Amino acid sequence: MEIKEEGASEEGQHFLPTPQANDTGDFQLTSIQKTPNEPQLEFILACKDLVAPVRDRKLNTLVQISVIHPAEQGLTRYSSTEIVEGTRDPLFLTGVTFPSEYPIYEETKIKLTVYDVKDKSHDTRSFLGYASFKVGELLKSKEQLLALSLRTSDGGKVVGTIEVSVVKMGEIEDGEADHITTDVQAQKCALVCECTAPESVSGKDNLPFLNAVLKNPVCKLYRFPTSDNKWMRIREQMSESILSFHIPKELISLHIKEDLCRNQELKELGELSPHWDNLRKNVLTHCDQMVNMYQDILTELSKETGSSFKSSSSKGEKTLEFVPINLHLQRMHVHTPQLKDALYDVITVGAPAAHFQGFKNGGLRKLLHRFETERRNTGYQFIYYSPENTAKAKEVLSNINQLQPLIATHADLLLNSASQHSPDSLKNSLKMLSEKTELFVHAFKDQLVRSALLALYTARPGGVLNKPPSPKNSTEESCPQDPPPPMRRQDSIPHHSDYDEEEWDRVWANVGKSLNCVIAMVDKLIDRDGASEGSSGSSRDGEKQPSVVDSVISHPREDWYEQLYPLILTLKDCMGEVVSRAKQSLTFVLLQELAYSLPQCLMLTLRRDVVFSQALAGLVCGFIIKLHTSLHDPGFLQQLHTVGLIVQYEGLLSTYSDEIGMLEDMAVGVSDLKKVAFKIIEAKSNDVLPVITGRREHYVVEVKLPARMFESLPLQIKEGQLLHVYPVLFNVGINEQQTLAERFGDVSLQESINQENFELLKEYYTTFMEKMPPDYISQFQEQHDLKGLLENLHQNIQAKKRKNVEIMWLAATICRKLNGIRFTCCKSAKDRTSMSVTLEQCAILRDEHQLHKDFFIRALDCMRSRQTQGALNESDDPETGCLSDNKPTSRHFYPVALLLVSSHLLVVWLILSLALLLAKYQ
Repeated sequence: MEIKEEGASEEGQHFLPTPQANDTGDFQLTSIQKTPNEPQLEFILACKDLVAPVRDRKLNTLVQISVIHPAEQGLTRYSSTEIVEGTRDPLFLTGVTFPSEYPIYEETKIKLTVYDVKDKSHDTRSFLGYASFKVGELLKSKEQLLALSLRTSDGGKVVGTIEVSVVKMGEIEDGEADHITTDVQAQKCALVCECTAPESVSGKDNLPFLNAVLKNPVCKLYRFPTSDNKWMRIREQMSESILSFHIPKELISLHIKEDLCRNQELKELGELSPHWDNLRKNVLTHCDQMVNMYQDILTELSKETGSSFKSSSSKGEKTLEFVPINLHLQRMHVHTPQLKDALYDVITVGAPAAHFQGFKNGGLRKLLHRFETERRNTGYQFIYYSPENTAKAKEVLSNINQLQPLIATHADLLLNSASQHSPDSLKNSLKMLSEKTELFVHAFKDQLVRSALLALYTARPGGVLNKPPSPKNSTEESCPQDPPPPMRRQDSIPHHSDYDEEEWDRVWANVGKSLNCVIAMVDKLIDRDGASEGSSGSSRDGEKQPSVVDSVISHPREDWYEQLYPLILTLKDCMGEVVSRAKQSLTFVLLQELAYSLPQCLMLTLRRDVVFSQALAGLVCGFIIKLHTSLHDPGFLQQLHTVGLIVQYEGLLSTYSDEIGMLEDMAVGVSDLKKVAFKIIEAKSNDVLPVITGRREHYVVEVKLPARMFESLPLQIKEGQLLHVYPVLFNVGINEQQTLAERFGDVSLQESINQENFELLKEYYTTFMEKMPPDYISQFQEQHDLKGLLENLHQNIQAKKRKNVEIMWLAATICRKLNGIRFTCCKSAKDRTSMSVTLEQCAILRDEHQLHKDFFIRALDCMRSRQTQGALNESDDPETGCLSDNKPTSRHFYPVALLLVSSHLLVVWLILSLALLLAKYQ
């Protein structure tokens, strides 16, 4: 719809003189002095004594801000204020912000055009007057305040005055807020700026850290009155995160590596009977296809440049399905005269869900349950292992792959220390070798390994376990009094009398016995050398083998290296035998999961990877932001390494149609975040992007901090302690589809999710109260009544009230008081999410910062306004950061909501919808 500007003259095309060029043709421009990470210029506006075009008519005033760049002849429309109704002296609550990246100089001219808006629904405007000024004039003026005359044209009639006042967030604005107009409607501010967090680390070190997460911030500036008629200033910021693409690429690379390793282990499983061999070939074919698909997606993601977030219009694209939808940081920076500055952060993101795969058969929660039920009841072709056992098999395999090279390295270091004849180095190397070997032996004590060996035995041709030949038992030569038992070849089916089920115990016990021989030899060598005496040697006297003692005595002058080498070789051989058997048996367990219902099993894995990738990208972004803003809070840092962080997701999905599947996906994706731990390391270069390591059941995200920031951390965190997160999800559908679900559908999914996650939240609170220091807890309890909030939340969940948004507010309040990370999600992180976030922000201003009670609704209207502030776009999508101002602000009309007024109309509507649906499928 076109803007109607009644009475507008050629002022819209008015040009002002530009700076003169020098001899070289370049313009002499003066840059504005600015603080790093702060906007270049922010100002607020007010008009006085406006003359109405028609006598006795109340004005509805709006100011259009335009920029005239020094090197250009044209005029660029930049932003708008809100509409102030019914006064000749409007005081605008929405300010103007010029970001640090915007090309603005002292010679830049700002033009302010004042309109009388006659019809807001059609945006019919009447031109009143305009004024202009140079940026340098404003900055150099007394108190940085300009009072300009509004004229109808150059030298024309004066129709009022407009005041321009520079705003600085850290300074208190003088004056009382005692003459605010009666109705305010703010405009969308599509600006770019970066806010500096209060008490954040200053200096250059933290800039790369911030830039690694935030990009293209969008700001709005407000001033609202407090209950004591003072002004508070609010800077609202929405920023993209480049982690939207970085984290999915990291995860997909890990998936490819993990799947290639698994495929190779399947190939090395050895000879199998025809039935199992055919299954293995089928699994490998599908797994190779899956790896190729992941590689193609990674290649396409690497080509993505430009935007650092995925818009909702791209949610169905195959190559972008791992990328979260509309991942943004929504930050509110509040400055009040009498209170300390505060930051409130919420991560907004589309609900993690597999949109490309669709929701015809439901989401992950339903699909996984159905898959496990069918697999449990179909055991004639496969051996059923529970999800817990499958996860345990993956964990043991991961431990094997990590510990085996570490043990080999420490064994080589021990030999190196022996060759150097260094007693201290020898003891240290032995200590490390002992610790890693004990972990290695402990990993195989699980009953799963023994049962998997038995299962693999039955899958060999004729029930014969084909295993590599046993290594030469050097341990027997070194310790003849207590040698590891010889290996026996299994050549019959399980449970027969000649099948030795205890052989595995003897195999992995050989590793421990070999280690004892190494320990005995090292102790004797050190004792003989006279370099070490005391508890270390005497404590192990009972474990020493007589052969070791005799060997050392009979060869007193023999080199240490020659004494230890055969024992180390035996240790490695025994360890290799254990690894070979365990790897094959546990790989056979994984084969059972993959072999059932191909390719559905792999498609479930893909769906879970997609949903988890979207959830993890948001979590990493939220963690880094929270770490940065709370870096100088000792209580937070202690909580971080003592208890971990609560991560609260606010879901606004309905339990109707496709959104049921989205909620089922989201529930599993959020729950899977329990597999994630964080580790903070010192950045050694300018690359501070996080790095992900691990596997599907356990990920570690390494967050890099600049040296100056890293040094401020507690010792436990600097030493690499893993930091855990505890995700919880509370969902309340709020749209018209939820109305249908509550009246005619089923809301049990939402109720069960809320109840399950309340128990998780309560468990975290209990851990928090038990592990945090008593002095901290006593102070914490004086400030916060969390127990009462939890009881209230539980009552609201049990009440089963329709659209009970009190659940959302209570969960968010508890999360903030527990120093948690807040997320708000709906289908695309647009309308419902913005409504929720703005309501929360205004409630915080009211409850925490004394927002005047008469201005709650007006502040909410300001924040929710969708008018343009910035360059005009053709799109009306809030993802673009601005809206076209040639459309009315209020555009949301819900036919279903109107139908609900009459139950008869609703029934008619449902019948007609059903008829159309049947006709479509026929």
